[in-house]
Amino acid sequence: MESKLSVFFLLLGFAACSCSASHHDPSVVGYSQEDIAVPNRIHDLFGSWSVKHSKIYASPKEKVKRYEVFRQNLKHIVETNRRNGSYWLGLNQFSDVPHEEFKASYLGLSIGLAGTNGTRAATTFRYESAVDLPWEVDWRKKGAVTPVKNQGDCGSCWAFTTVAAVEGINQIVTGKLESLSEQELMDCDSTFDHGCGGGLMDFAFAYIMGNQGIHTDEDYPYLMEEGYCKGKQPGSKVVTISGFEDVPENSEVSLLKALAHQPVSVGIAAGSRDFQFYKGGVFEGTCGTELDHALTAVGYGSSDGHDYIIMKNSWGTSWGEHGYLRIKRGTGKPEGVCDIYKIASYPTKSNSTGWGG
Repeated sequence: MESKLSVFFLLLGFAACSCSASHHDPSVVGYSQEDIAVPNRIHDLFGSWSVKHSKIYASPKEKVKRYEVFRQNLKHIVETNRRNGSYWLGLNQFSDVPHEEFKASYLGLSIGLAGTNGTRAATTFRYESAVDLPWEVDWRKKGAVTPVKNQGDCGSCWAFTTVAAVEGINQIVTGKLESLSEQELMDCDSTFDHGCGGGLMDFAFAYIMGNQGIHTDEDYPYLMEEGYCKGKQPGSKVVTISGFEDVPENSEVSLLKALAHQPVSVGIAAGSRDFQFYKGGVFEGTCGTELDHALTAVGYGSSDGHDYIIMKNSWGTSWGEHGYLRIKRGTGKPEGVCDIYKIASYPTKSNSTGWGG
């Protein structure tokens, strides 16, 4: 048993890299059903995990409470890994967080903001006639994706996916990859969006257009909470866009057409424990019951007979495959896994638009 524990963190650290490895053997993430059957072993795992994630609790009572949550979450992880085939779960920074607390603190897509009936105004779709799509696309390899960021304990996913999509189209048009400011959207885009309380990428794209651009995060760094809107800073860099368009709803081929040309902001139903602890593989459920989180689609491909879309998340690199998710496509369901085809959009940028263009 000691040898199993000694390789726990090594295996956990590299599990996300083992994209083609089968996890029918639950030890692929460093622990199995047998490992959690003895309380002392769970206690050891909790202690090691606490050190790794720098967890400090306010009182012994709080630590006991979080330990019990950790134990229940670990049980779910192990039992899920034992029966699943294409993806697996693992311990991460959310392992001592109850699921309802997780949903309240780390999800932030507000689809209801789209209109009184929850729908978006119709836009054009410039990629409708696209043909001969490549077999695979990865905008990370093309230099259009910044490193994974971390929204922290704040429902600001809407700002992070907006920024990631703008970073992508700006690099594609200008050749320059600039890390942009989520905090500016948190502070200044307040007409319809609500900072840590949630928002919608279309409104954020509209803000960037109406404000003649968005700052870099070097000039306007992220605070993990709403602050005072600073406005334009003298001498600061600003990246602009020309407009934005929505991907037709419930259409996998439409999302692939758009994604073949640029990164795309996507809303998904992420409110499930499987999503909370996703560690690797091609995800195909269990999902939440409503659209409540936003990620950025940055590519698509196939592995071991599974077709997938590559999604950049904003929960740091400890979650998923170093901050990324591969979600199954080609299921035949119009809405896709976790409803990923229901609400997607992307910014547009002309060669003559804004700084660097």
